[in-house]
Amino acid sequence: MKAALSGKKRKANTATTKKNWNLRLYVAGQTPKSLAAFANLKKICEEHLVGKYKIEVIDLLKDPQLAKGHQIVAIPTLVRELPEPLKKIIGDLANTERVLVGLDIVTAEK
Repeated sequence: MKAALSGKKRKANTATTKKNWNLRLYVAGQTPKSLAAFANLKKICEEHLVGKYKIEVIDLLKDPQLAKGHQIVAIPTLVRELPEPLKKIIGDLANTERVLVGLDIVTAEK
């Protein structure tokens, strides 16, 4: 998917300029994948949502009941709670283009 999007122009979504972003990252301990997901998310937020985001890390090893309550089926999972609508991305968030488009931070143009 990265190759498919890299040839397209990106434009900032107007939502990034107006709203605060509440993001929840569900992990299971401090595994390499969980740490990578947090680092990748932090980098993306610092580049595209400066001063407009809040990241909450939820460790399902400490609170496993939250997985069912929040419908988390794989980890790490990123959930965008605000701005609505709710969006989820599973994985280590290494594919920046996929995360930007998946969260509607930027939109892909042909």
